[in-house]
Amino acid sequence: MSCGCKTSGDSAHSCGPKKTANGCENVNTCGNSYKLSVFDWLSDINNPAPNRCDFVEVRFKNDRKSFFKNVNNIPLHIGSVVTVESSPGHDVGVVSLTGELVKIQMKKKKFSEESALKIYRQANQKDLEVWQEARKKEDGVKLEARKIAQRIGLEMKVTDVEYQGDASKITFYYTADNRVDFRQLIKDYAGAFRTKIDMKQIGFRQEAAKVGGIGSCGRELCCSTWLTDFRSVNTNVARYQQLSINPQKLAGQCGKLKCCLNYELDSYLDALSHFPSSSTTLDTEKGRAFCIKIDVFKKKMWFAYVENSIAWYDFDIDLVKKLISKNKRGEKTLPLEDLKQPDTPMQSIDLIQENNVDRFEKKNRNNRNRNNQNKQNNNPQNQGQGQKRNRPERQDKKERSEKPEHPNAQSGNQQRQPKPQPQQKAQPEKAEARADGEKKSQNNNPNKKKFKKKFPPKKDKDA
Repeated sequence: MSCGCKTSGDSAHSCGPKKTANGCENVNTCGNSYKLSVFDWLSDINNPAPNRCDFVEVRFKNDRKSFFKNVNNIPLHIGSVVTVESSPGHDVGVVSLTGELVKIQMKKKKFSEESALKIYRQANQKDLEVWQEARKKEDGVKLEARKIAQRIGLEMKVTDVEYQGDASKITFYYTADNRVDFRQLIKDYAGAFRTKIDMKQIGFRQEAAKVGGIGSCGRELCCSTWLTDFRSVNTNVARYQQLSINPQKLAGQCGKLKCCLNYELDSYLDALSHFPSSSTTLDTEKGRAFCIKIDVFKKKMWFAYVENSIAWYDFDIDLVKKLISKNKRGEKTLPLEDLKQPDTPMQSIDLIQENNVDRFEKKNRNNRNRNNQNKQNNNPQNQGQGQKRNRPERQDKKERSEKPEHPNAQSGNQQRQPKPQPQQKAQPEKAEARADGEKKSQNNNPNKKKFKKKFPPKKDKDA
């Protein structure tokens, strides 16, 4: 994590074209994108000179912050690179907070004004060059330090290395499970790097905060973004929340139990205060039953017989309290099968149907009319009426086709070619067969479009 300024030495990107000891052009970016940075909401207010705060907050690498006194009244703002007092020599850091809010932060962190070191000056070009050159060596020094510790046979891991601003001291941050003997290690480090050596042990959670990463929730690790105080987490926290003791799921990237298990612990403890003890037993007429499971959200407890623990029976906590009071009076309760009440089915709501994509679109009215016609044709009452309507139409078609073109030829055709009677009987049979065929086609294809036959108009030959 960095302020976004390339002059800070621990960032690979720049927040503005201006990169000098005065800081960046974009002061807000420089002060507000760093881990646990404090928003200076009093920056636009001009404080009177006699009451002006002389302390500023300066940050260094590895989330390290400290407070320094501006004895020379140097005009400083957020993002200014300053040279501060250190032992031995001097160090270079970036101003992260100024003004009246510094006193509030000092009071919050219980920092005494007497122990505050002083600011020498704004970092000049020589200070910046020495500082940048020292920062470039840190990766190589870290690898070499790990090789030396492995050659000696020490059970430790060098996590990070920090050079002081004047390159006169190196601080090694390491993690170890047991105590480590540094007598030979410091001699080898001093001979290899030719500077003063300082060793600082950190926890595994602090190591994960420095490395960073993404948690199982999909967000950046809490320890690398905002969490500073690492409280102890034990397995009882998981038991209170009814979680399975699975180290792979409960452990974080640091190898320890996740810090987020403590977030909702107070809510669970408050809810469990209304529950009977998990070691509660019930004396029933069928035998003794013990509590096998608790559901905090549904406020239920599952019980099973000692002799037959396969069948579980869930009861509300109010009913369980009544059964416990009944056992205290020396009375046995009914069997668990008789006490079990049938569960009322809950009406499920299909959210997918409610949020249908086509719910706001207007449906075609022609489709509705077609569906109504198909329904009427499929009804058995309307089928008979349809047959009656279709039959006279077909007879009219036959009569039209049989009419002669000339009126004089009508008498001759009737004498020479009389109409046979069996043909008249066959016509309605054919009409019925066609109607039956149409019924089947309508039933098979209810959405099939129906077309009416249109006959051409008669020709008027007199015209």
